[in-house]
Amino acid sequence: MSTQEPEFEPASSENFVNLVRNKIPDEETIYDLAELFKVFGDSTRTKILSCLEVKDLYVGEIAEILNMSISAVSHQLRVLRNAKLVRGTKEGKEVKYALDDNHVMMIIECGLSHLKEDHNHDEHAD
Repeated sequence: MSTQEPEFEPASSENFVNLVRNKIPDEETIYDLAELFKVFGDSTRTKILSCLEVKDLYVGEIAEILNMSISAVSHQLRVLRNAKLVRGTKEGKEVKYALDDNHVMMIIECGLSHLKEDHNHDEHAD
């Protein structure tokens, strides 16, 4: 017994078009998602997130690990905070940074998993 993909009506069919339209997120959500992915588009921010995936860290610790200035790290942490990807907790005079939640780790892990996939199997892609 073989399983076949369900057949769909041609793309010109109004039912098909409406089915697809109803499944995609609204414009505001798509925009917000694109903005979120832009934050991951900077390799420095991705390195910072990778550090915080291992351990909660102070700005100075991140700067030392990445061989960067504290001001450069602080700037990137501000971008990551605004995107709700990291959170800071005041500890005395310093702030310790952590990933905001497990979703951030999941996004990184999914991206890494995707990079490790064998993409040669998709020969008919444009």
